[in-house]
Order: sequence, then C-alpha cells, then structure tokens
Amino acid sequence: MATAAMATAAASAMIPPPDSLLRYNPPMLVSRRTEKRSPGAPPLKGIPAPPAPPGPVPPPPRTAAAAKQPQELLNAILPPREWEEDNRLWVQEVSSAPSTRLDVVQLQEQLDLRLQQRQARETGICPVRRELFSQCFDELIRETTINCAERGLLLLRVRDEIQMTIAAYQTLYESSIAFGMRKALQAEEGKSAMEKRIAELEEEKQELERQVKEQKAKCDAIEKREHERQQLEEKKHNEEVQFLKRTNQQLKAQLESIIGSNK
Repeated sequence: MATAAMATAAASAMIPPPDSLLRYNPPMLVSRRTEKRSPGAPPLKGIPAPPAPPGPVPPPPRTAAAAKQPQELLNAILPPREWEEDNRLWVQEVSSAPSTRLDVVQLQEQLDLRLQQRQARETGICPVRRELFSQCFDELIRETTINCAERGLLLLRVRDEIQMTIAAYQTLYESSIAFGMRKALQAEEGKSAMEKRIAELEEEKQELERQVKEQKAKCDAIEKREHERQQLEEKKHNEEVQFLKRTNQQLKAQLESIIGSNK
C-alpha cells in the first residue's frame, strides 16, 4: 500500500519545466505541502514575508511602484509557469528586465544552437522548430513590451492570430486525413464488393459457357441424327422409286406381251 501511494504521489507530481528561450526570473517558492490535500481544501497561500526590522519603515521607492505595472502586464501576456517538486509549489514569472542589443544577439545564437542540438528540420513541418521559434517570439514580445506596452500588445495579437491560423490548418489537415481514411475504407469496401461481383460474374460466365457447350453438343447430335434420318429416307425413297420403276417395266412388258398375243 505504501509503495502504491508513493508511486501515485510521484506520478501526480509536476515535472519542472525545461529551459526556454524566454527569459524568466528565478523561481519562487510559493508553499510547502506536508500532507495530501483534499479536493475541497482552500487554496494554498504563499510564504509570509519576514518580519520588518525595528524602527520607522521607509516609504517604497517610486521605481518599484513603477516597475510593478510592466510586471503585471507581462504576467497577463506571458503567464508565469508553475510546477511541484518534493511537495513544494514553485512559481516562475517572466523577467521584466530590459534587454540590450547584446541580449538579442545572444538570443539569436541560442536559437541557432538549440535548433542544432535538438536536430530540428530546416524545412517542412517540425514541432521542435515550431516550439523554439515560438519561444523566441515570446521573448521578443517580452522585450518589446518592456519598452512599449502598446507595441507588445500588438505583437501579442499577431502571435495569437498566427497560432489560430496554425490551429485551423492543423484541424483542416486532421479532418482531411480523416476524410481520406474514410474514402480509402469506402474504396476498399467497394473494391471487395466489386471483386466479389466479378467472381460471381465469372462463375455465371463459366456456367453459361458450359450450357452453351451442352446445347451445342445437343444441336450437333440432333443435326447428325437428322442427317442420318434424311439419308435413310432418301435411300428408302430411291429404293421405292427403283422398285416402282421395275414394277412399271414389268407391267409394261406384260401388257405388251398380252397385246401381242391378241394380235
């Protein structure tokens, strides 16, 4: 039972996210979990801040208040990522630090390096190349949003539109694949039915050919019998004719002899 519970807990634990081209702040520990929470338990709270030092509290600097708004905007555009490790919930927000020209050059180098390391295909459909370029685009959105929020929001619309277009093409591709599979199955079923029909017609053809041979043999036998009967009838007719001729000659000779004796 204990082993099964440990296996279940290990399976339910979230794996820390992999490295990304998008720049993040260092991860922050949100809470520690010492026991299994029930589904209806209240949400976890963050770790309380350390006690303030004695003495008057200085007012917060204006730069920190000004930096809070870009961070909130970045969190809305690029949500923080969370994961659980060793019963601890970690949260990592997108960095709000401005980027320089050198950072952009390093981003390009990192993109090329990871494309090569992960063996992304240069042409055609490649999920690895798409993932890396998506991370690179998110990093460009982050850098642009820090300098100009309106420009970053516009780039966000462009990114969302591209993702919607890709999703539409993917849906269309999947539906076309399903349509092609259905047509292939229908063609296969039609082919089987056609082959069965061809076999039936072949059998019917062979049966008809056999009947034709039988009828032809019967016809030949009838013609042969009729020919033999006709020859026999002609022979009998000729014999009757010859017999009648001989009888006629005999009667004629008798008649001539009778007439000669009367004279």
